[in-house]
Amino acid sequence: MSARPNAANLQKELSETYEQASRAWLSRVNSEIALWSELATRLSATRSIPEALEVYQKYAAQRMQMAVADGQQLFDEFQMITQKIIQADTQEVVAWKDVKQDRR
Repeated sequence: MSARPNAANLQKELSETYEQASRAWLSRVNSEIALWSELATRLSATRSIPEALEVYQKYAAQRMQMAVADGQQLFDEFQMITQKIIQADTQEVVAWKDVKQDRR
């Protein structure tokens, strides 16, 4: 078994993973833009400071929830990429052991 097909497969899998992550993050950025646009609209409609603080507090809480989700998504993506690399490396080691045994 050659290292080149494994490297090509790994490159393809990583490229697909990066594409998925890129789409997810673009969607996430659009969600944040919508959140802050909505906040600006709601704040401009408030009639008192307590009302404005209440609106801001609600949106700040939503943003904090988004930050938690961002952290989890980042961790999950990192873990998936790491697993793909480790799996490819493990297959490479097994293939190398097979080659060494065949030479005996």
